Amino acid sequence: MQLSLGDRVRKYPRQGRSRDTVSVLLEAAAQMFNREGLTATTNRIAERAGVSIGTLYQYFPNKHAMLRELAVRHLVTGGEQLGHVFATLRETRPPFEETMRAIVEVIVDLHSQRPALHALLHRVAARLPQDLAVMRAFEDYLVDEIGYHLERCGRGGADVSLTARTLVHAVDAQVHRVPARHPITAEQVMSLIRKLT
Repeated sequence: MQLSLGDRVRKYPRQGRSRDTVSVLLEAAAQMFNREGLTATTNRIAERAGVSIGTLYQYFPNKHAMLRELAVRHLVTGGEQLGHVFATLRETRPPFEETMRAIVEVIVDLHSQRPALHALLHRVAARLPQDLAVMRAFEDYLVDEIGYHLERCGRGGADVSLTARTLVHAVDAQVHRVPARHPITAEQVMSLIRKLT
């Protein structure tokens, strides 16, 4: 399913009360998407949020816009948390196993709540060209950071960049596809990384 250009936030709240309303709406949407997937409706989301459907439509034209905004917020949160970890790891330069565990623990933690929502965000939300470009840039950022540590620790084989990209996509598949049916742990992801490096 592709998101159309109309699937955007109608207006961004400027006042505190409006920001609170949007936060409540997005929390309700996250709960409903996690529980019902794409069968969740704006009516049920508004009901869950305790607001009128008219209030929801003040900010979001449809449920796909809400899903897209949840994806954007997830990406921002993940980028901030991983950015702090990457900065610390570049400064402290721990051994490979410790480096990868620090990264993996953040990634698993980011995806431990509402796994069905994360699977949905991964498969549906980023379909506009600009969204895909942002996702690719984020993946490239992850690949560069993982590649740096692979090379620093003498891992990754002849093509460190390819190994780093393979690791990023393998871990991505684990955290976005597996947990919807089976919870995943940092140790399981670390086991996968050991096999690939």
